[in-house]
Amino acid sequence: MKYLRLLRCVFLLVVVFSCKNKSTSKAIKNTKPNILFIFPDQFRNAAIGINNQDPVITPNLDKLGKEGMVISNAISNYPLCSPYRGMLMTGLLPYNNNVLSNSNSKRHKYNNSWQKDDVSISDVLVKNGYDAGYVGKLHLTSPPPIKGKDTVLWDAYQPKELRHGFNFWYAYGAFDQHNKPHYWINDAKEDEVTQINEWSAKHEADVIIDYIKNPSAKTRSADKPFALFWSVNPPHPPYQFVPEKYVEVYKDKSLDELLIRENLALDSDAAEFKFHAGATRERTHLAKEHVKNHFAMVTGVDEQIGRVLKALKDKGLEENTIVIITSDHGEMMGSHGLMSKNIWFEEAINVPFIIKWPKKIKTNQKSDLILSVTDIMPTILNLAAATEGIPTGLDGKDLSTIITHDKGDKPTSALYYYIEEGKPASGHRGIRTHKNTYVITIDKKNIERKFLYDNVNDPYQKINLIDKDIDAKEILHAELLKNLNDKKDPWLEKYQNLNQR
Repeated sequence: MKYLRLLRCVFLLVVVFSCKNKSTSKAIKNTKPNILFIFPDQFRNAAIGINNQDPVITPNLDKLGKEGMVISNAISNYPLCSPYRGMLMTGLLPYNNNVLSNSNSKRHKYNNSWQKDDVSISDVLVKNGYDAGYVGKLHLTSPPPIKGKDTVLWDAYQPKELRHGFNFWYAYGAFDQHNKPHYWINDAKEDEVTQINEWSAKHEADVIIDYIKNPSAKTRSADKPFALFWSVNPPHPPYQFVPEKYVEVYKDKSLDELLIRENLALDSDAAEFKFHAGATRERTHLAKEHVKNHFAMVTGVDEQIGRVLKALKDKGLEENTIVIITSDHGEMMGSHGLMSKNIWFEEAINVPFIIKWPKKIKTNQKSDLILSVTDIMPTILNLAAATEGIPTGLDGKDLSTIITHDKGDKPTSALYYYIEEGKPASGHRGIRTHKNTYVITIDKKNIERKFLYDNVNDPYQKINLIDKDIDAKEILHAELLKNLNDKKDPWLEKYQNLNQR
């Protein structure tokens, strides 16, 4: 009997130590921060209430900004959906990741898609013990065209083997019916698309709240940190696809009360930008018709982000979760007589960037750090200490110690790109510093133009100083060419050849 009692004691000790070890193991696994990366589409930095520019109501983003760090100089280096996303995922510039323009069936012949062999941020996160999830718009694959038809296809199915480690998938390619979105969910085949009759931002917030609160085999492991990327399509057009309750907030506002930027030119044909194939001209009537809807979308997305952040707090995950709010590009909304994006002006390239991590980042901080899209991958991975497997030769820079401790070499500039489909050496190049924007354009006829703006004394970039500030032009020109040379940009050789004629 004594022998049996001894065996029972030994067994109980083994069980206790085993459970303790499992608990310790679980604790070790969960020391890494969760990551929640949210990037609404076509959302300029001016359109956050805390920035005191556009008269937009964003209480949740304003609160988030006070709880973390607001970075005022986040730059969308190529302010267009697919190129931004390619840079975000790979840390590589467009001519190094093959996403030279927006992905659609016209660009299928150029393989203008997320490359299978490009080690991406999600690949590295998974290698370092994360569950990775993607919700919303992807827009990184150019689908094959339909034979015998001129129809341009934008939406595209992303096969599982091309998802770069994302194990939770609730996404689509590019589909702008915000009130009737559809999704490919996890293991769904191409013909198994799920149709939803609800505003996409609201529906996706519900999906993410469930993801946060109810880890399962279909979503994420409770024993692993998660990295969730949410690309909510609004406030991208069509602007009219927004719930009326958000439009009501702006119903009594006049056009003059909403469109208040000093560079507004609603009656201009923007003829000076006719050479630029990416500039959206003669569409400013949309600003008149839809600025209320656009701002309503921003307010609606803000509400949904607030719901997601509350779920994070309710689950007890707020303290050790890195939350980032940014966007792939802005919206001109009538400034300089232009609509949309894909040009070097601040309305298009200056995007929000709010980062909150209570465990490591102090509250109520404002930073003028210049942050490029390619910096996001190395910065997040180093913040999370998820560094095993980071590829060498990334085009971005790790800015993590600057964000957490204000230590390190701060970038002095960000590059600007516009590239024609299938032609890496084509288009325009520019540089954006704290003070200036300087751009060299080469159109399809190889005609060169230059633009220079003083963003401090002329924040609305109304005056081109190219023939008035020769010193600044020479300094910025040299810095631009040096940076392009450092990045081995194929455009530089074309530019130099043109200037040797």
